[in-house]
Amino acid sequence: MSDIPGLPARRAALQMIDAVLHRGETLEHAERNATRRIRGPADKALAMAIAGETLRWLTDLDALIDSATKKNLPPDAKPRSVLRLMLAQWLRLDTPPHAVIATALPLLSGGPRRLAHGVFSALNKQDIALPDVPTLPDHAAERWGDRGPAIASGIVTPPPLDLALKDWSDTDERARSMGGVSLAPGHIRMPRGTPIDQLPSYKTGDWWVQDLAASLPARLLGSGQGKRVLDLCAAPGGKTLQLAAAGWKVTALDISERRLDKLRQNLQRTGLEAEIVKANALTYVPAKQFDAILLDAPCTATGTCRRHPDVIHRIHDRQIEEMAELQNALLERAIEWLPDGSTLIYAVCSLESAEGEAQADSVGLTQVPITADELPAGLQPTEDGWLRTDPGMLAEQSGLDGFFVGRWRK
Repeated sequence: MSDIPGLPARRAALQMIDAVLHRGETLEHAERNATRRIRGPADKALAMAIAGETLRWLTDLDALIDSATKKNLPPDAKPRSVLRLMLAQWLRLDTPPHAVIATALPLLSGGPRRLAHGVFSALNKQDIALPDVPTLPDHAAERWGDRGPAIASGIVTPPPLDLALKDWSDTDERARSMGGVSLAPGHIRMPRGTPIDQLPSYKTGDWWVQDLAASLPARLLGSGQGKRVLDLCAAPGGKTLQLAAAGWKVTALDISERRLDKLRQNLQRTGLEAEIVKANALTYVPAKQFDAILLDAPCTATGTCRRHPDVIHRIHDRQIEEMAELQNALLERAIEWLPDGSTLIYAVCSLESAEGEAQADSVGLTQVPITADELPAGLQPTEDGWLRTDPGMLAEQSGLDGFFVGRWRK
């Protein structure tokens, strides 16, 4: 059975879905375990594509399954999981029905196999289709409220590849030569699936991968001109690279040695410099003062749902509350270290107001409102002077991640 072409990829996708939905693992972590025995990169990519599309459209796939069964299958029933994969391949990846059946039914046996075959065949005979926009699960739709439809519209497809340039002076010309488009100085957007290590100037370190939204917090600090900045929770280092390229003397602090190794590699590849400190920000005592602190705080990362659709299903109130407590503690520490006249930037790649607006409202410093002329075309600050991005924004340019950013001066 293991010799059936394509079966290992489907088995890996099934394992990933189970790990995300029933064990709360991230899709990235689940992928490493599930694809360990798959040799070819094409099969690994296929497994990830099937799992990703299944999670992206999970609510709608379940509705189709329920429409074809007399009694709803339990959420953790294996036939439901296999049917989800089958429908995702057929309706989203354009896999022919006969290939779907041949590679999915071997994952089941006996009665469950006959059930899955019968349900899929019944749906295949109908004129069914997924909606234009994924339906959010109830808990996410309730949290995001009026923003929900726009957020959902931004997760229809995986995102393109964004690059941040070390030198902004020739952004437009470089974008044209690389076959991309620029949405802001120092930014290039490449088509999805672009092989990173084969792009021009990868080895010379002229750019690094960074979503446009993720580049905004550091942009809001402007040019460093030799001033000191502390990049808290810095790894894997996109913001550290930005700040160093903008002329700041950067101290990059993170608790993870593995993630700091990635930062060191990026610094070496780009030829940029930063002081690296491995420490817990909650106990760290800086030996010097800084002109600015950038706190890109640990968060639920729901703003990355375009590329990580697992967060839509994994994240609930408990995780949000835990992250909010940590963010509040980190903000208190950062404020203690700020001398008068210095600037604080707080950012999270989260769509949750408890991690964004609610945290900003608790900061007892003088707000420096974010203005439209500091942002890429098409983005606007909120009425309160914060920055809030959602995946549905800049839709004609393929969107961007969800972020919250606030700025203050002490």
